[in-house]
Amino acid sequence: MFDARDDHRPATPSRVVTVAADDSASILHADLDSFYASVEQRDRPELRGRPVIVGGGVVLAASYEAKRRGVSTPMPEHRARRLCPDMVVVPPRFDAYTEASRQVFEIFHETTPMVEGMSIDEAFLDVRGLLRTAGEPSEIAVRLRRRVAAEVGLPITVGVARTKFLAKVASGVAKPDGLLVVDPARETEFLHPLPVGRLWGVGPITERKLNDRGLITVADVAAVAEEHLVAMVGAAAGRHLHALAHHRDPRRVDTGRRRGSIGSQQALGRGPKSFDTVEALLLGIVDRVTRRMRNAERVGRTVTLRFRFDDFERATRARSLPHPTAATRPIAAVAIAILREHRSMIERRGLTLIGLSVGNLRNGAEGVEQLVLPFGRKDTSELDATVDDLRRRFGNAALTRASLVHERGDLEVPKLPD
Repeated sequence: MFDARDDHRPATPSRVVTVAADDSASILHADLDSFYASVEQRDRPELRGRPVIVGGGVVLAASYEAKRRGVSTPMPEHRARRLCPDMVVVPPRFDAYTEASRQVFEIFHETTPMVEGMSIDEAFLDVRGLLRTAGEPSEIAVRLRRRVAAEVGLPITVGVARTKFLAKVASGVAKPDGLLVVDPARETEFLHPLPVGRLWGVGPITERKLNDRGLITVADVAAVAEEHLVAMVGAAAGRHLHALAHHRDPRRVDTGRRRGSIGSQQALGRGPKSFDTVEALLLGIVDRVTRRMRNAERVGRTVTLRFRFDDFERATRARSLPHPTAATRPIAAVAIAILREHRSMIERRGLTLIGLSVGNLRNGAEGVEQLVLPFGRKDTSELDATVDDLRRRFGNAALTRASLVHERGDLEVPKLPD
């Protein structure tokens, strides 16, 4: 009765699996289902019900129709094609995903002020303070799912439990497009039959290590003394697993949590591409990232580039700026400098994905100065503000770098008002 999985119904939040009802189960974990792929299916009706992957060379996201055929992230596209020959590949549209996320998070914050965003497509919500005015947590979760489906057009799964850990496990079990409520009186009954991979922080390597020692389910882990788990997987991980297996998680929903970095990436595919092409695409990524930073009123110091090569190996290179900034020009200068330093490696190994993030973030309203030297003495803050304003008013296609025009083909030019 605990397995809420069923056929994917993108905009019909009707399935509710209740493991019982209890007022103290008041933490919600809300997780958008196959987020990127769901946005594509929402915006292109001809893709609904079909196996869809978002990416190019590497699978960034897969619809549930593709997942049922064995496709997963970050699987190489050629391998996904063998598993699912009729899959539809669409390029990522990060601006569309960001806008959909913004709309969903508005609904979260209108549901409760206690929201902790975990990523672009998931958040924890604490609804304890709403029980007298808004009803049971399960009722709140039903209304939230209905709003997301009706107002944003996306499927969302919600787990409700006493702790953040159990709420997240519940949403994972309920996927796709489901709702599962775990009664604190039956937590052990719900949790212990699940595979150890459901424990927060257990990846494939740790799961294999535990399985090799005969620990297949959460109940198996709970039966092992803490010191033995520590000997198996290390001190911190062993204590963590022992606590979770006994459903102990004291963490509360933290509304002050802010992202430590803001980033974006671009799949390049496996075909040949010139270094000039890679450089132009990186500048486009810089534009996206710095615009998001300015919209969030955040500045940062550490610029990090991430590479994925033709052999699927990865590399990361970072450099820190002297002062925090959200200005496009200095961040672009550092990013291009890092890229050019590794040109020979990129040309030798081939590149299938490039990503950029800016870390060591702080609030932009704290009086920090924007970096100008040594990248030139011109203050470009007014230019950045003008570009941001034009894109807000007329859409992101209103302006683009000249170097990107030949990469994108014919651009759709928005019609400007008279």
